[in-house]
Amino acid sequence: MRRAPARLLIIAGSDSSGGAGLQADIKTACAFGVYAMTAVTAITVQDTTGVHAIHPVSAATVREQIACCLSDLGADAIKIGMLGSAETVEAVADVLERAARSIPLVLDPVLASTGGTPLLAEDAVAVLKERLFPRATLLTPNIPETAALACTPVHDADTMRTAGGELRALGASAALVKGGHAEGTMIEDVLVWNEGARVFSSPRIESGHTHGTGCTLATAIACGLAQQLPLIDSIERARAFVQEGIRTAPDFGHGNRPLNHLHMLR
Repeated sequence: MRRAPARLLIIAGSDSSGGAGLQADIKTACAFGVYAMTAVTAITVQDTTGVHAIHPVSAATVREQIACCLSDLGADAIKIGMLGSAETVEAVADVLERAARSIPLVLDPVLASTGGTPLLAEDAVAVLKERLFPRATLLTPNIPETAALACTPVHDADTMRTAGGELRALGASAALVKGGHAEGTMIEDVLVWNEGARVFSSPRIESGHTHGTGCTLATAIACGLAQQLPLIDSIERARAFVQEGIRTAPDFGHGNRPLNHLHMLR
């Protein structure tokens, strides 16, 4: 009998340029042979040069999308990206508490775009930490997001480890602090989890093709969890996927350009 693919529910905003958000998430899931479902939280008017407008989807509609997918198709993992407002955070937390208690959750705490456009309201940050951090199997913040969420300076592997511990203390099972914003020829991502801390290192690829790397990494990890891979294996596979996506990126756009989500299909 043919084996059904793993199922991933993606809760995030739409990126009209296709480099990040739901579009990057769906392409990543397809690359790993995972069936993707979506709950759209916002429609952004966006290209490689920046976010030009944001049109939120109502919290009630977000809740209904999630409930509908889970009640009919089910999910083997959930990935959360852009949420936008405190009301949406509350709605997502409410429906997941009722319908997804045992499903692995990768939470990418998106606070702002690469260009600095806020993607989560200030009053939503505390709600995110209170309602969704305790449900997260893994958090995947970058250095600026980690510093803001843990309220501590973050600039190297040691401070990433300390801040990751602060995030775990808020209830998350694990935190992968991404080191792309740090200086140096190597990129170090630090995982803080129940077995201590682990550093993942790889040579930095000097590139202007990094639009959507955070979304892609979180989704790739969630795909691994959906396919019942151990967390470490899911992270290592996801990091390799993103690195190759940057290395083989198409030259699309005039700003921070997207990576290649389709490199495994060549």
